[in-house]
Amino acid sequence: MPANADSEAVRASDRTGDSGTTGLPINELFHSIQGEGRLAGVPSVFVRTSGCNLRCWFCDSYHTSWEPTHARMTLEEIVGEVESYGDADHVVLTGGEPLVHEASVPLLERLDDLGYHTTVETNGTMFRDAPIDLASVSPKLSSSTPTPETDPKGDGEWADRHEAARIDVDTLSSLVDAYECQLKFVVTGAEDLPEIERVVDRVRAEAAATVPDSDVLLMPEGTTRDALDEGRAEVAELALERGYRYTPRLHVDLWNDAPGT
Repeated sequence: MPANADSEAVRASDRTGDSGTTGLPINELFHSIQGEGRLAGVPSVFVRTSGCNLRCWFCDSYHTSWEPTHARMTLEEIVGEVESYGDADHVVLTGGEPLVHEASVPLLERLDDLGYHTTVETNGTMFRDAPIDLASVSPKLSSSTPTPETDPKGDGEWADRHEAARIDVDTLSSLVDAYECQLKFVVTGAEDLPEIERVVDRVRAEAAATVPDSDVLLMPEGTTRDALDEGRAEVAELALERGYRYTPRLHVDLWNDAPGT
């Protein structure tokens, strides 16, 4: 069940994180299947934090970034909710950008102590030293930067900030070296592929760990079935041509754009 009931929802401040002393701002906490990446189809508990340091125009979690809302939950409350889902042994910490919050670290430590497999979905611009079983890193391409035509707010405030911060090769290489990783790129069209290859090449040059093509995932942009239908075949062909992996968005195929999925 989403954690942001109307009676509790509050607007998150536009800061990059919190001190970790009062828990986490939680936008949703629910049980579903992992829709993306190498664990697609695996039943998982999703802990979605609110707040992000970037503003992709196509963000599929609008109320964690452009207009962040949340209910603040203590770590004990979050873990209790996770445990209430019984046999689920995979937890996905997502956002927004969950690693802007220092309290993500003690939460991940607690989940690790309890034996959960944890995936952290991150934009790759922040690093935390924490027990993470799979870092699902989604570097943001130039096509993600809001333009006057695509900016959801229409004020252009975030264009330069997003563009300046969206790629951090040092952080990307640190994540690749520290954790089991997948590099998951949201693809809007074939014109994104040269930039994807440049980013992958730069990470390979900086990281000590090997980044095989099988760990580079291409995912079509779209938060509805109709939008995915327009791009999935082209993105699959790009993955085939380059030897990368195609990843679906199973939750969108199954439940369209319903919250809590």
